[in-house]
Amino acid sequence: MHIILLSGGSGKRLWPLSNDIRSKQFIKIFRREDGSYESMVQQMYREILAADPEASVSIATSKSQVSVIHNQLGENVGISVEPCRRDTFPAIALATLYLRDVRGVGGDEAVVVCPCDPYVDREYFRALKRLGSLAEQGAANLCLLGMEPTYPSEKYGYIVPETGEAVSRVSSFKEKPDRETAERYIARGGLWNGGVFAYKLDYMVKKAHELLDFTDYQDLFRRYETLERISFDYAVAEKEPDIAVMRFSGQWKDLGTWNTLTEAMEEPVLGNAVLGDGCENVHVINELSIPILCMGLKNAVVSASPQGILVSDKGQSSYIRKYVENIDDRVMFAEKSWGTYRVVNVESDSVMVMNTLNAGAHMSYHSHEKRTEILTVISGTGRIVVEDAERCVGAGDVVTVHPGERHTIAADTELKLFELQLGEEIAANDKMKYPYSFCAAAGENPPERT
Repeated sequence: MHIILLSGGSGKRLWPLSNDIRSKQFIKIFRREDGSYESMVQQMYREILAADPEASVSIATSKSQVSVIHNQLGENVGISVEPCRRDTFPAIALATLYLRDVRGVGGDEAVVVCPCDPYVDREYFRALKRLGSLAEQGAANLCLLGMEPTYPSEKYGYIVPETGEAVSRVSSFKEKPDRETAERYIARGGLWNGGVFAYKLDYMVKKAHELLDFTDYQDLFRRYETLERISFDYAVAEKEPDIAVMRFSGQWKDLGTWNTLTEAMEEPVLGNAVLGDGCENVHVINELSIPILCMGLKNAVVSASPQGILVSDKGQSSYIRKYVENIDDRVMFAEKSWGTYRVVNVESDSVMVMNTLNAGAHMSYHSHEKRTEILTVISGTGRIVVEDAERCVGAGDVVTVHPGERHTIAADTELKLFELQLGEEIAANDKMKYPYSFCAAAGENPPERT
């Protein structure tokens, strides 16, 4: 089974934990058996492989999320990178061609597409496998997974099947309705459209050629910025005559707001926080080192991160987007392939960053033209390279990198360091990458420390 997980999101509805790099699917709120926490995308990836150890998983995402995906899922997961955002049909077309031209998937093999961030139970992953089998057997050109509605929701589109059987032909699609209309859809057997579907690879390649001008994966990638923004439902699903839907009655929920996200939390507090007397239905997520004390609050969510602090009534938290639009959107925290960075302080001509590199990881070999960096090691051991000169470093060591100097950092153990950036213009796009191979793997005869 080949699965494409769609990973997008602007990070607005779950501010301040989310941002343009770390959207909701990367927030770690689900407790594992060992007491650690995992994110929605980690849970999805783990459960897919538990349901089908032979499954091949690829993620369709933007360039800004590649590092956090590698951080959370490792280097082996397939990634189809969108050069820019062009809605779901171009993303799915590009990811399908990635499977064919990069991963070597055959035209008769089934592909299952689903969001990477629903809150589901294990039956959902077994359903994905059955849906893929339906597509591979040729049950229809396009096979959908329709969610049995639990209430007349105005947040979802509806799929109306022809019959009440477990697998049925599709009668029609309906847009997101008002509550009264949703009740009528449900009375007719309507199912929520959760954006989950399966097809044979050649089917989607053919559809892509019908609607887009390209030759192969590389050509479509080059032309991507010129493509029209268009949803998969509008471009393909609503116009496909040979389409079937499989009912799903297990747990399925969109955790897109603070109200719904806190419902999925197993405990009321994550991080350094205390709920005092009089608190009822209060959830706190604190990613800062300073404590939070709540007293006498009811039906509230409190969330603190380097991005900001939210204190909100749970009902009102659904309307956060219009306020966040007016808040500085500088990314203050992100997971990278090598670890994490956290912005500690911002001034007009300086930025202080706390970097934590995972043991065995390293940054890219790069340079900046418009800033000086002063690196101070707080804990751990590793190696810093400046203009091909490699040296070992440990707690207390300080290295200055001047504008234009190529440099990188490798961690032999977990390595924490402060990075003071100095310059009149400090921007993320002021970065040039270069190839570099360390003279030894972590822990293998490193150069003498000086």
